Amino acid sequence: MCNDNGFVEKKLRRWEKYINEYRLPAWEEIPDLGLYMEQVLALLTDYLDYLPPELKEEQFITAATINNYVRNRYMPKPYKKKYYRLHIAYLVMICTLKQSLTISTLTKMIPNDIPEEEVRAIYTAYRERHRITAEYFVETVREIAAPILNHEERRMAASVDGTSDLISTYAILSGLSGLLAEKLLLLDTKPAEEARLAEKPEAAE
Repeated sequence: MCNDNGFVEKKLRRWEKYINEYRLPAWEEIPDLGLYMEQVLALLTDYLDYLPPELKEEQFITAATINNYVRNRYMPKPYKKKYYRLHIAYLVMICTLKQSLTISTLTKMIPNDIPEEEVRAIYTAYRERHRITAEYFVETVREIAAPILNHEERRMAASVDGTSDLISTYAILSGLSGLLAEKLLLLDTKPAEEARLAEKPEAAE
């Protein structure tokens, strides 16, 4: 583990600049020509370029994974083995959300059987939310890593002086954030389930 704060500071500043400039592709920018699997994998690697190089080397998305998503109805089936804008939009959202949410929970956010116009609206809203949240994330890093980044005026209770504590802090935040998102998604489905049970006739005594 690197304990050189000067080295970590440079890495954080460079990543901060990149995240601030990074954007998921707009709906209109996603090709709708019909791509084969290898082309889709290359496109996703390009679109998700903000991922650390180490994760890219581990192939964060594979043909087998995409086939599994299709088989389990997490996303629509390709048309004659070709993937269009609709499919790629699903994959962009899945790839960026699966780091925090389980795939089964994720389908509650983006069902696989909705009209394309609805997918477009969901994706467009998600792209903007991704941008806003990324900017907010950078701000929290500036505050939590203030001692490392020499931002003394930003120091707060959760600020850390070393890389180990910075890693622990964000690992904990990631876990808590994922749990909160899962909890809220489950709450969102609870009223519908309760209504369904209320309509069910009582068993005869």
